[in-house]
Amino acid sequence: MAAVLEGLEPEEAAAAAEDTIRRAAEAVDAGPRAPPLLPGHQLNLDLYPRGCHRLLHLCAQQPQQLLQVEFLRLSTHEDPRLLEATLAQVPWSLLHLRSLVLKGGQIRGPLGACLRGTLTTLPTGLSGLAHLAHLDLSFNRLETLPTCIPQLHSLDALLLSHNCLSELPEALGALPALTFLTVTHNCLQRLPTALGTLSTLQRLDLSENLLDTVPPEIGGLSSLCELNLASNRLQSLPASLAGLRSLQLLLLHSNLLTSVPAGLAHLPMLTRLDLRDNQLRDLPPELLDAPFVRLQGNPLGEASADPLSPPDTPEVPEMPRLFLTSDLDSFPVTPHGCSVTLACGVRLQFPAGATTTPVTIHYRLWLPEPGLISLGPHDFLLSGVLELKPHGVAFQQDVSLWLLFVPPRTRRCREVVVRTWSNSIWSDLETHLEEEAPKRLWARCQVPHFSWFLVVLRPVSNACLVPPEGTLLCSSGHPGVKVIFPHGATEEPRHVSMQVVRMPGRELQALLGEPEAAVSPLLCLSQSGPPSFLRPVTVQLPLPPGVTGFSLDRSRLHLLYRAPPEATWDDITAQVALELTHLYARFQVTHFSWYWLWYTTKTCVGGLARKAWERLRLHRVNLIALQRRRDPEQVLLQCLPRNKVDATLRRLLERYRGPEPSDTVEMFEGEKFFAAFECGIDVDADRPDCVDGRICFVFYSHLKNVKEVYVTTALDRETQAVRGQVSFYRGSVPVEVPQEAEAARQRKGADALWMATLPIKLPSNLLSIAGRLGPDWPAVALHLGMPYRELQRIRHEFRDDLDGQIRHMLFSWAERQAGNPGAVGLLVQALEQSDRQDVAEEVHAILELGRHKYQDSIRRTGLAPEDPALPGTSSSQISEPAQA
Repeated sequence: MAAVLEGLEPEEAAAAAEDTIRRAAEAVDAGPRAPPLLPGHQLNLDLYPRGCHRLLHLCAQQPQQLLQVEFLRLSTHEDPRLLEATLAQVPWSLLHLRSLVLKGGQIRGPLGACLRGTLTTLPTGLSGLAHLAHLDLSFNRLETLPTCIPQLHSLDALLLSHNCLSELPEALGALPALTFLTVTHNCLQRLPTALGTLSTLQRLDLSENLLDTVPPEIGGLSSLCELNLASNRLQSLPASLAGLRSLQLLLLHSNLLTSVPAGLAHLPMLTRLDLRDNQLRDLPPELLDAPFVRLQGNPLGEASADPLSPPDTPEVPEMPRLFLTSDLDSFPVTPHGCSVTLACGVRLQFPAGATTTPVTIHYRLWLPEPGLISLGPHDFLLSGVLELKPHGVAFQQDVSLWLLFVPPRTRRCREVVVRTWSNSIWSDLETHLEEEAPKRLWARCQVPHFSWFLVVLRPVSNACLVPPEGTLLCSSGHPGVKVIFPHGATEEPRHVSMQVVRMPGRELQALLGEPEAAVSPLLCLSQSGPPSFLRPVTVQLPLPPGVTGFSLDRSRLHLLYRAPPEATWDDITAQVALELTHLYARFQVTHFSWYWLWYTTKTCVGGLARKAWERLRLHRVNLIALQRRRDPEQVLLQCLPRNKVDATLRRLLERYRGPEPSDTVEMFEGEKFFAAFECGIDVDADRPDCVDGRICFVFYSHLKNVKEVYVTTALDRETQAVRGQVSFYRGSVPVEVPQEAEAARQRKGADALWMATLPIKLPSNLLSIAGRLGPDWPAVALHLGMPYRELQRIRHEFRDDLDGQIRHMLFSWAERQAGNPGAVGLLVQALEQSDRQDVAEEVHAILELGRHKYQDSIRRTGLAPEDPALPGTSSSQISEPAQA
């Protein structure tokens, strides 16, 4: 099935592209009497190696068949001279071309980012493509707009995203039919005044550029419905924007706006106005109260100047503000200072004088990996890892850093801190929390130099500097926990810190099977300097709940100590003198570690303490594997804490379907695991996180732990579905993943690597027959009874994706036909009435091969249970069509 795949990821297009190339090769090799080159007059060479060579070969060998081509996709990851020579042949060989896609992005970098192609211009001869309506030049290296483009008077959609354009020519106004223009992620500094003459333009996307003004002529875009000017440097807007009477969507977030035209409040069609992250201090009342306006991140209502300052106080120049787009990884900082907002949601503020000379700062957001970050046994990770360079450069004044993080469900006895790599160790910075909106929290800290940074949720930590004279350290979360340092405990001042962790009593009792068992809070003590103190230090712990010093049985009281480096728990009750009061136990130590009081009838408490300590750190999770309803080859894999499963599934099941989540398994924070597709299912593309077809994960309880992959199969799908599975295993990817039979034998073991197996089903390719409809799909849709208004909506929503138009029309119709006994007959009749007898006959032929062979394919296209017009169907063939 050949398809125009504009807007889809390269992995998503792989299967269709390979089939396209196979058909093209067969047509070329068959000679002049071969059947038509491609169904639907489409030629997709963008994912095929040596696509330019292939097209030149077709131009030389099959010029008559190329005259039928209306849709051409070609990768620009080619030699520039070869690409130029190939494009020079296009206007001579493809006279009826309507859609031309010359995109980069099919090749990805080490971190999965799409790389730009080599295209820098277009041959002037392309202006002869009189029928060209769609031109996509995204992900290339264009610095100026090719001169042939303004001469394409039939052009309806022009895509120029992810290039290097600094300006657009005035000649752009000579495109009378243009309805869609996107120039996002470029370097535009100004706009042509002729832009306002594009009276047919409906969607305009200029986000992620360097614009500081918008020409007033933009008010002449009388048909404009959507305007995106987000992430620029706009400080003001022309009043003519209020004349865009058709405007429905206006995105202006992440700019420097201090005001907006009052007339925006009176636009009759406006349903969304996004003004977040600007410098707005005042707005018309109509906009302040409007439900469709988003205003977070603006200093509304704040005074613009200090009314108490003397009149002759010199005005302090405003600090420069920078908003970085996603394709920039560095920015300059001068001695004047600046405020910077990165595309990843990080903010920095460099005060004036922070640097004495200009310096260029580089940043990168890393995925969290256990080898890159440092987490304590009871820490939770709340963010990715931010790297700021140059490392170790000291600033004259502290730089403010804001990191956006996932709000934890509860912070009882815990605190959020920013952790950084400093002086070859990880340390926590003094952190303040700022809430910008519900579920949108910032961790703010001061940094003296740059390194790696991440946000961590840890048990509340209390610290102090112990002088030789001694001191007292108390826990702020558990007042009964104290550490008393006597005079002479240390010769030099040393830093000590304390963390306290509680264990729920019910979990302990269930683990031990003992209703009266109880434990104190778990105490962790750490220090800098020599490992031991010169004099014993007194530690006070509260007795376990329900136990008092006057009624307890001392034979059941155990003091446990976690001994490094083996991390075993030792019973040291007999080695220390326990002093008991009514509520507390006191003992003396000379070096620090973990301490825990247990009250139990068990004798071998050390092993039980290890299990209880692990239980404190374990998360109960479920694994899910869902397939997108309208593209079953796209599989979503996710590891979710048990309490989040229901809410997540309710949100996902509108677009995905699949089996029930796995049984509950237990995982540690930061534990590695991987997903292996089995029984004929394979990963469809190379990925940085894929090792030998296995998708690697690291579990973090407060992060999403979700990945979407495209799968394929080498098995025959022409006549029946492929039933495979995905299994989840603990640890890193081994040299050999256990086969299904071996994994099944290991499932009952306590230390088995296998965690869960979920089914994956790839439907048969019956729908690919309907995919051959090409430009005839509107006629088929009308004969199926679809309203013309809905056709227009589908065309608009998938304006750059013919294949998406066809799929959406078929799925929408099939979903409404579930349970209709005449669905098959309606489909065949519509095909015949649309002069697509070839497809109708093929549907007949497939159905006659037998219900048992094509049952799954028919079910997924929503055909009816018992169709009197076509034999061989039954009620078992009807199911949800959305997975076809």
